[in-house]
Amino acid sequence: MFTRLIKKMLPRGLYGRAALIMLVPILTIQLVVSAAFLQRHFDGVTRQMMEGLAVELRFIIQEIERGGIWAGRSVAAPLEISLFEGGDKPFEGDGLEARAFYDLSGRSVIEVLRRAVPEVTWIDLITDDSKVMIGLRLADGTRVDAEIARRRVSASNPHQLLVLMVFTGILMTTVAFLFLRNQLRPIRRLARAAEDFGKGRIVDYSPAGALEVRSAGRAFLDMRNRIENQIEQRTMMLSGVSHDLRTPLTRMKLGLSVMEESEDVTALRRDVEEMETLLEAFLDFARGDALDDLAELDIDKFLREIVSDATRSGAQISFAHSSNSGMLQDYTATFRPAVLRRALGNLISNAQRYGSEARVTLSLTPRQWRISVEDDGPGIPADQREEAMRPFVRLDVARNQNRGSGVGLGLAIAQDIARRHGGRLTLGQSADLGGLKADIILPR
Repeated sequence: MFTRLIKKMLPRGLYGRAALIMLVPILTIQLVVSAAFLQRHFDGVTRQMMEGLAVELRFIIQEIERGGIWAGRSVAAPLEISLFEGGDKPFEGDGLEARAFYDLSGRSVIEVLRRAVPEVTWIDLITDDSKVMIGLRLADGTRVDAEIARRRVSASNPHQLLVLMVFTGILMTTVAFLFLRNQLRPIRRLARAAEDFGKGRIVDYSPAGALEVRSAGRAFLDMRNRIENQIEQRTMMLSGVSHDLRTPLTRMKLGLSVMEESEDVTALRRDVEEMETLLEAFLDFARGDALDDLAELDIDKFLREIVSDATRSGAQISFAHSSNSGMLQDYTATFRPAVLRRALGNLISNAQRYGSEARVTLSLTPRQWRISVEDDGPGIPADQREEAMRPFVRLDVARNQNRGSGVGLGLAIAQDIARRHGGRLTLGQSADLGGLKADIILPR
């Protein structure tokens, strides 16, 4: 419980944690050393000054015993010590020691006075913090009060050291923060480049900073180049495969078209059409977003166009905003419109195939936007939703395949496109329509 609380209190960012690692030891050492230095320095200085004052007080006491209070005053005046006859000051009671708890040097004052001047009966360091007021009882019972300036018994201006220490600490901390920010800036640039690449965006990046950061940056660039080369090679290979497979399929269709109609010819024609459908679906899945460029568009207008096209094709589909996105005015988003249209087209096609009514809902938050496609069909059981998004998987029990043609790539293509935009595809149950609810969640 305590460890969890500490983790919640600690900063989560690298900048905050690095600053904490830097500041905590410095402040701790500074406080400990300063406290020890101040205590030893002021304690030693105070004791030395008090030893000298004790000698003066003993000399004044001797003069008072020899010639009375006036003789003592004549000696005390040049020493900046004021003497008063006992009772002039409202301090009574032997053994009184008035000292503030934070007055560390006052403890040394009292200790030295008690030890070096036995005639001292009370000591007051509180009534006037600029003076030391003491009471004396001489051997004949005479009571004398004395006032001594505090600067004579303690080191003056102790705050100067504290001010200098604080000012120097702030200055060096500022310099350290500036240096730390410069060191963390390359890490942030690397993180932004990796995040943009995860969303399908290629931004300019050059390694900079410390050797370790440069090494990580070069590794990232190598990885990004390898992935781009693999995507390019896959696209070229698929283009070749598409051409090589379409040619024999076309010949087969032409050959079947000139043959006399029969049951076998009809079955072969269906097989060829199914092979062509499989080929198109596979190429759509494998091609992904390699042939599409990023564009900044109005997501609200984009979705309304898709729903309008689906409505014209005969689908019973509606478009709506969620309650939390109605307050937002900026619907600008950066994505690949062609492939995102393909992903939503697959989801809408599935909703139309397996249900009679569908709905597209747009929900925006400050960090992400969500597109939900719901239908009133049979839905998919919760334990089969992960499997349903795998390529070429058909869930005959959950989704009646007799209601339309399909090769099991619609959800897989939509999931792949969402991932290439840095998001994800989730499946659930529609609370309103009762069927499947597919959410494409993408970062803003």
